[in-house]
Amino acid sequence: MNKFMRMIVFFDLPVGTAGERKAATKFRNFLVKDGYHMVQYSVYSRICNGNDSVEMHESRLKQHLPRKGSIRLLTITEKQYESIHILLGETTFDDTREATELINIF
Repeated sequence: MNKFMRMIVFFDLPVGTAGERKAATKFRNFLVKDGYHMVQYSVYSRICNGNDSVEMHESRLKQHLPRKGSIRLLTITEKQYESIHILLGETTFDDTREATELINIF
């Protein structure tokens, strides 16, 4: 049985020039197309079914890195992610157990 994992991408990208803004937008668009959901501005996450899936998506992420900026990847189990505490704001659907359970259907 594979363990559900959560990949969390944190990034700060320069946006001072038109080229930098274009690169930042291209990176964000890649994340969304690759199944990531915005947790907060410049923080995106996606659920993976096991370590093989994590390795594949990490490889894809590396292929789409912009030239400048700071990007970090944290991979944790879905159980660890469920222990997140939202201190201000509201829970989104992506933060619920139901979102994870939908993966079992597919």
